[in-house]
Amino acid sequence: MSLYRLLLRSLRRPTTTPQPIIQSLTSLTLQNPIPNPHSLTTTRSFAYSTAEEAAAERRRRKRRLRIEPPLDALRRGSGPPPPRDPNAPRLPDSTSALVGPRLNLHNRVQSLIRAGDLDAASAVARHSVFSNTRPTVFTCNAIIAAMYRGKRYNDAIALFHFFFNQSNIVPNIVSYNNLINTHCDEGRVDVGLEIYRHIIATAPFSPSPVTYRHLTKGLIDAGRIGDAVDLLREMLNKGHGADSLVFNNLIKGFLDLENLDKANELFDELKERCLVYDGVVNATFMDWFFNKGKEKEAMDSYRSLLDRQFRMIPATCNVLLEVLLKHGKKKEAWALFEQMLDNHTPPNFQAVNSETFNIMVNECFKLGKFDEAFDTFKKVGTNVKSKPFSMDVAGYNNIIARYCENGMLSEADQLFTELSSKSLTPDVTTHRTLIDAYLNVERIDDALKIFNRMVDVGLRVVASFGNRVFTELIKNGKAVDCAKILKKMGEKDPKPDASCYDVVIRGLSNEGEYDPSLDLLAEMVRYGIGVPPALKQFVYETFEKAGRGGQIERTLTETRYTPPPRMSQPRQFPPIRSPQMPGPQESPSGTSQMAGLDPPSSAPSQMAGPYQPSSGPAQGSGSHQSSSQSGTPQMTEHVTAA
Repeated sequence: MSLYRLLLRSLRRPTTTPQPIIQSLTSLTLQNPIPNPHSLTTTRSFAYSTAEEAAAERRRRKRRLRIEPPLDALRRGSGPPPPRDPNAPRLPDSTSALVGPRLNLHNRVQSLIRAGDLDAASAVARHSVFSNTRPTVFTCNAIIAAMYRGKRYNDAIALFHFFFNQSNIVPNIVSYNNLINTHCDEGRVDVGLEIYRHIIATAPFSPSPVTYRHLTKGLIDAGRIGDAVDLLREMLNKGHGADSLVFNNLIKGFLDLENLDKANELFDELKERCLVYDGVVNATFMDWFFNKGKEKEAMDSYRSLLDRQFRMIPATCNVLLEVLLKHGKKKEAWALFEQMLDNHTPPNFQAVNSETFNIMVNECFKLGKFDEAFDTFKKVGTNVKSKPFSMDVAGYNNIIARYCENGMLSEADQLFTELSSKSLTPDVTTHRTLIDAYLNVERIDDALKIFNRMVDVGLRVVASFGNRVFTELIKNGKAVDCAKILKKMGEKDPKPDASCYDVVIRGLSNEGEYDPSLDLLAEMVRYGIGVPPALKQFVYETFEKAGRGGQIERTLTETRYTPPPRMSQPRQFPPIRSPQMPGPQESPSGTSQMAGLDPPSSAPSQMAGPYQPSSGPAQGSGSHQSSSQSGTPQMTEHVTAA
């Protein structure tokens, strides 16, 4: 910089420059020659005049990286992944695993669960364990929880044992919670506590608040409220937050024991630990006070909750609505309902759900106010910011069921038409409600129309429901129509139950419709469903009387399952092997293993695996195996063909 400064000064001064200065400039120039700017490569400067400009440049770079990530972030490593530590605990599936074929499998199982066909859902989930598309832990939890909700406790325990102990799938905390809840409802709370200790000792995750809810409720139901209090203290000592529903279980337990002081003590502790708590606790106090005839204390508890001005979720408010309506406080219940509608401002806050409307609509039907029930179903808030609730299928199903119970089928038809015209789709419950209502009033054609629609849209027809509908339709001379419906059901998987074919084939044979009977019988053999011995004897006798016994013999012996056609591929010859080189051997895990709950004997054992009970129904129940084996032949055929 000193050289350029001297040059600038020399230009500003007169041209007559003293000799000493010229000599000094010459010497500096010789020592520090001026570089040629064209001979240097241009470099990027990272200096900024202000801090704001530098920050803006950093933001620009980050924004560009988000939009255009570097290639290294998109390119996977070319080398093999690092070897997994064999001593590290295996982690359960994350939600990212629920994609592609595994997501399709999950949706298929869920659709069967919603249709109420738990045996078929269980069979599909179990058979997939032996296929290339193994179920995720979420699919396993879905069918286990469905078995629990259906009070099939032994089946739920057997499925947990099959998926997580035998099939080497890693459970998550929801899996353990389902198992604990099942054992507690069965009165085996000690087994639930053993599973809880197992989670703490071996699982790579901690118990959740739901775990403590199930255990405290099970201990209180078993009369061990002291152990439930100890478990609450253990939960708090482990660093878990104060869960309102765990406290609510204990408060309800002490209230049932007429120990109001201890209940109030726990309630005060909850309010100290939580600035915002669940209003279900107040609903518990209100219900107890109402049952004791202490209406003033009950309403004081309710008003104290409202004075806190919590933004309560629909689940909490729904419990309050039920308590108020149960004890005749209808004015307060309607005021709370209207307040919930005013506070409903999605997507910011969801104040109501379909269960909220179901509670109030059912109250109107209970009082015989049918017009008011429909107005309540369509009611919206009066606040400027409130928005109408987008009713779901469950809400429509409830009001349609109430109309059908009261013989108001025209109103039910209108709501069904409205539901079908929306983006929503009527589910199995919707169709079953209308079909039962039509059959009760002998509107056979309308029932047949809805039944046809149910099959056309691909909804699952459970064997018990289908047999009942087929029987009623056949009694009214609709056997041929039933055969057409059953043929459409057979085109989808899982295949209909053998009992459905039994009912329809007998009805067709009794009406002299032998050709449709032969077609359905051929379908049973072709799909691998299997013809029950009683049905086989019936058709032999019936067709012998009609002089067509030979047709039955040919149908039962010559019809075989034909897989769908495949695209022709060039023939590939096997490579020549030396006598010492063994060829590929077939896997022993064939369809015989799919029939039951036993996995392959060579399945690797899971390190620090799930809970394995030493005895009891967790090892598998006979009822579950028998129920699963009843649907095994048809499912085995499907999996083998796939």
